[in-house]
Amino acid sequence: MKKITSYILCIGLLGFSAQSCTNEFEDINTNPNSPVEAPITNVLAYVLQDFAANYFDAWGNMNEPETYSGHLGKIQYVDEARYMYRSGTISDLWKKAYRDLKNAQAIIAQADKTQATNMKATAMTIQAYIGQIATDRWRDMPYSEAIKGDEGFITPKYDKQEDIYPLLINQLKTAADLFAAGGTDPLGEGDLLYAGKVAKWQKFCNSLRLRVAIRISGVNPALSKSIIEEIAANPAKYPVFSSNEDNAFFNWVGTSPYIEPWNSDFRSRDDHGPSAPLVNTLTQLNDPRLPVYAKPAPSDGVYRGVEIGPISSPTISQFSRIGVRFRENAAGFSPFMRYSEVLFILSEAALKGWNVGSLTAEKLYENAITASLQENGITDAAVITKYLSGTGVKWDGATTKLYTQKWLSLFKDGHEAWAESRRTDVPLLPAASGSPFPGHTRPPFRYPYPAEETTLNGANSAASIADVKDNLWGKKMWWDTRTGVN
Repeated sequence: MKKITSYILCIGLLGFSAQSCTNEFEDINTNPNSPVEAPITNVLAYVLQDFAANYFDAWGNMNEPETYSGHLGKIQYVDEARYMYRSGTISDLWKKAYRDLKNAQAIIAQADKTQATNMKATAMTIQAYIGQIATDRWRDMPYSEAIKGDEGFITPKYDKQEDIYPLLINQLKTAADLFAAGGTDPLGEGDLLYAGKVAKWQKFCNSLRLRVAIRISGVNPALSKSIIEEIAANPAKYPVFSSNEDNAFFNWVGTSPYIEPWNSDFRSRDDHGPSAPLVNTLTQLNDPRLPVYAKPAPSDGVYRGVEIGPISSPTISQFSRIGVRFRENAAGFSPFMRYSEVLFILSEAALKGWNVGSLTAEKLYENAITASLQENGITDAAVITKYLSGTGVKWDGATTKLYTQKWLSLFKDGHEAWAESRRTDVPLLPAASGSPFPGHTRPPFRYPYPAEETTLNGANSAASIADVKDNLWGKKMWWDTRTGVN
């Protein structure tokens, strides 16, 4: 990360090579001091930093996924928590997701040319990760044709989420097998996530496979089971995260312009606080993470979460602020995926009766909570043991406890927390009281599409846009099997 400025290129949609009419023209017009081919490792750096910067900041994470998931509320300028979204933000996030998908595809194409097996598998992994977050936000979207503009697909078709998830699953399986084949090419200093450690990327790839598998366990349990059992049965070929040292955290340099996004927001804004559902849950469970996740309210020193999307703006001095670890470190982290999440997935799979190895669902649940506590600096064995045996935490086979603990562990990863709350309905969150869209019983199901999709790709987008109701509701995610919610 110290060399981040050397490897991140402000390149937008990047191509690796320029084409010309004649070889002579290319020779004449090539400046040896300004190469037309970007080093492949530089493009990897760009994709990682660009996605972290735009999908883990106030606009891409704090304002909406984190409030929709129940982690955060807004204490000032509460419109987003009331579902009054900004159309410019929607458009910007849409464009940046496709920019990073396209650049990842460019890496894959170049890696194919040079037989760079590790780089190809890495690019396929990060591309699938971005695709998963995007489809979990918008549902149906251009995917199979979306990054093929140079092949003539200027107005790409919309793929249903039911078809996108199998593409993600197949891509991650291909990447996993490429990693297992044992390439020798280096990732270079542009690997800002794992500093060139291919084995870490291999674990990230297989851990993501677990994530997408458990996501579809309610709609395609047979496929979900086969993926999870395949990974669990062959840890040598398909290793997953095995400690917090494997966490896929994008660690920021801490100097401008590479400052952790929540900290960048903290420097000039005071708009967010831990939510009432979060603080109340932590308090009720006597959870030692409470002072890590939150700071006491300035007015009286009490931990007090803010209502999500209230009718009127709150008195900000009465509410807690986000904890120091998550918001007050310029060299902080953006969490792509955690070790604790992997353990919660395996625990849920074991609870379903699937073969995930020798550990029971109970032991995996306890290990997952322990990993989350330790990640947050709580390492005293006596404190951990007491918490695991406490009221509301002690294992009894209830999925509600498992889902609650998983939700708590995902703090700062609003993308995954929002997806899981839609899949599990835990915690049970009502729609915001200040919402201008009456009649809804849950937070939003999805994101609206950018207006440009109607003007630029209207024929392909019309059916999907028609599925959206009140901007943020309508057709649920494919994997959202909840009934009686609207």
